[in-house]
Amino acid sequence: MSNKIQTLGGYIHEYSKSIQNPEEFWSRVADSFHWHQRWDNVVEWDFVGPDVKWFTNSKLNITENLLERHLFVLGNKPAIIWEPNDPEEAVRTITYRQLYEMVCQFANTMKAQGIQKGDRVIIYMPMVPEAAVAMLACARIGAVHSVVFAGFSATSLADRINDCEAKMVLTSDGNFRGNKKIPVKAVVDEALENTNTIEKVIVLHRTGDEVTMKEGRDVWWHEAIEGVSAVNEAEVMDSEDMLFILYTSGSTGKPKGVVHTCGGYMVYTYYTFQYVFQYSPVDVYWCTADVGWITGHSYIVYGPLLAGATTIMFEGVPTFPEAGRFWAICEKHKVNQFYTAPTAIRALQAYGTEPIQPHDLSSLKVIGSVGEPINEEAWHWYHDHVGKGRCPIVDTWWQTETGGIMVSPIAGVTPTKPSYATLPLPGIQLAILDNDGNELKGNSVEGNLCVKFPWPSMLRTTYGDHERCRQTYFSSFKGYYFTGDGVKRDEDGYYRILGRVDDVINVSGHRMGTAEVENAINEHPKVVESAVVGYPHDIKGQGIYAYVICDMEGRSEENLIQEIRETVNKIIGPIAKPDKVQIVPGLPKTRSGKIMRRILRKIASADTGNMGDTSTLLNPEVVDQIMEGAR
Repeated sequence: MSNKIQTLGGYIHEYSKSIQNPEEFWSRVADSFHWHQRWDNVVEWDFVGPDVKWFTNSKLNITENLLERHLFVLGNKPAIIWEPNDPEEAVRTITYRQLYEMVCQFANTMKAQGIQKGDRVIIYMPMVPEAAVAMLACARIGAVHSVVFAGFSATSLADRINDCEAKMVLTSDGNFRGNKKIPVKAVVDEALENTNTIEKVIVLHRTGDEVTMKEGRDVWWHEAIEGVSAVNEAEVMDSEDMLFILYTSGSTGKPKGVVHTCGGYMVYTYYTFQYVFQYSPVDVYWCTADVGWITGHSYIVYGPLLAGATTIMFEGVPTFPEAGRFWAICEKHKVNQFYTAPTAIRALQAYGTEPIQPHDLSSLKVIGSVGEPINEEAWHWYHDHVGKGRCPIVDTWWQTETGGIMVSPIAGVTPTKPSYATLPLPGIQLAILDNDGNELKGNSVEGNLCVKFPWPSMLRTTYGDHERCRQTYFSSFKGYYFTGDGVKRDEDGYYRILGRVDDVINVSGHRMGTAEVENAINEHPKVVESAVVGYPHDIKGQGIYAYVICDMEGRSEENLIQEIRETVNKIIGPIAKPDKVQIVPGLPKTRSGKIMRRILRKIASADTGNMGDTSTLLNPEVVDQIMEGAR
């Protein structure tokens, strides 16, 4: 199938076809793939149960579709370009043929170590090509992978191992991240003291640091693959067999394992990658995420490789060895599509445009953002200085649970609007509901963002606890998938994500998205980043509490706070003026860059008795500093 929509009219035509006859639409996309057995029905669904099945009774293996399907034509094309943490270290380029051999060999290795179809395998590794090889080798033999970001604590890792009763951990001796070395294997050893299902640990040699190897359990990667055949016949999977479990962070208590399955996930990630980024066969594409997140699964590994793309994996951080590292990599590999998080954009924005200037970014055609709504100021900076005013920004909205991008501009086709995710992709049927569950039709409305018809890559359950899946996503509004996000549809029918519904503040009966207030605060030239929460207020019901990171040079705190409140007053109005502004050294964030507002709400409400597990945060130490400042 063609991977290009050329015009807005073309999008409207494609979208209306996808809504009028979803089965025919998705069947046409699925025809691009190799199936061992075709489906009986394209989709069977019930959002009350919930029970959703795509391409029922069809048989396939996703790795045949991203390896064998490309070998004849693309065998010598780079599949993965690996850029190491240290720019002095050699780049690795792995062709589709080499990737095929590495995956087959490691699939055989895992089988030799006792892994069978249906077994769960934890991947706790740095951003090296072997992490992608590990994911694909699991998929090839029908094992279920669960990638855990290799920066999570031993407690978080143990919780995830125990929840899915994993049999194997794939890890490394250590991990280079900026100017730090992280002792990855030591964390695994500590985690395994509190688990009892792991039989084997395979350890990749990366940093060369001394590690403890437990006899009978631990084996070096290079020794395990030695002499193992690179000929492997892929396991034939049912479309609805589990492909992977990915745990979402952010809630207290038991981790929540989102389950994705083989057939629908394959079809949707392929389709969305091609359409959103308008990928051409000669392009070089780079998503800066980590494979520990859904973005890394869908738009570093599966989506790009299913499309026969060249995908870059980057081991390091945006500011090492200096703040121009992203732009140096774009120049070096002549990157055409660049996809990163607003958190990274704002962090780089703080360094100004100097780090960009020495680099030739003329190869860029599309720039994208993912992970949270991008504020207007960061959008303009990204558009003007990175995209040089000529690259469309695809501001994508989606979730771990959706598996793939749901709302986004199509590069070069959809007219963009700063901080708007714009329009739903073909096949996605959105509904905005009020709090009573009534659908708000037409434009210029605001409410709860729901989806009323299934899409191929949606979550099927939460691992081992289907009731939790029902309660979390399908119980708020009967017959709908509830995203948990608030949304505004403007006069043009464009969607703007307002953040989690629990991030909506009700001040004297006026509902206000925290993102809207944050955008206004961030307009102040001395503000680097902000986070806004509601807190109990005797008169208004809820007051607005703003945590703000500022450049304090030459300013008094008192004057700055006054100016910030006036900025909000000018942009939104007096109703949105923060009641309290606290200047903070940093904000508590998950490692994917999401601000943990749950913690900030507790501090604002002076309810700091039980903060939950903060060890999974990127910067747990900042919580104490904020609490101290609040006192």
